Amino acid sequence: MKTDPESHKRMTQRHKEGFEKKKAAAQKEKGLLIVHTGTGKGKSSAAFGMGMRILGHGMKLGVVQFIKGALHSAERDILGVHANCDFHVVGAGYTWDTQDRDADMSTAATGWAEARRMMEDPSYDMVILDELNIVLKYQYLDQQQVLDAFAARREMLHIVVTGRHAPDALIELADLVSEMRPIKHPYKEQGIKAQRGIEF
Repeated sequence: MKTDPESHKRMTQRHKEGFEKKKAAAQKEKGLLIVHTGTGKGKSSAAFGMGMRILGHGMKLGVVQFIKGALHSAERDILGVHANCDFHVVGAGYTWDTQDRDADMSTAATGWAEARRMMEDPSYDMVILDELNIVLKYQYLDQQQVLDAFAARREMLHIVVTGRHAPDALIELADLVSEMRPIKHPYKEQGIKAQRGIEF
């Protein structure tokens, strides 16, 4: 539908006024608990994009990668050598690869101990907990302990949690929740294999 110039100008002026009003009202500053979940692609990529912003501002980033740590990741290659990024891989592969609940629980506990260390260290500005939602879904960690630690985090610490099946209690606690929803998928629907620069 075509819009005439005057109507367009009035519309954009209203948008600008609304934006400026919301911007003026938003005066609080705090560390955010951010959750990327859903069955679509892009959850970890979105988290690592935020991590790049943190590093771009000269701030310190911590990453704990659960579950898929055994798989090669180009993001890890880049972030892992950055002076302001502390990148820990604790996953041993997807649950269908490991097929060992006790080992998965032990690995998750190791990763959570590292996450707690980062969260309690005031030098970190953001901590990304990649695939933690899967860990919580399979009850490899005590969900309430995780939620309590998030609720008690330092005032200006940002925490980003990724993975499918975010628990309702985490969604309730979070400040920002995004759900990735698949519309079309090359691997599942078209038989196109995972490719460098896209999946890894």
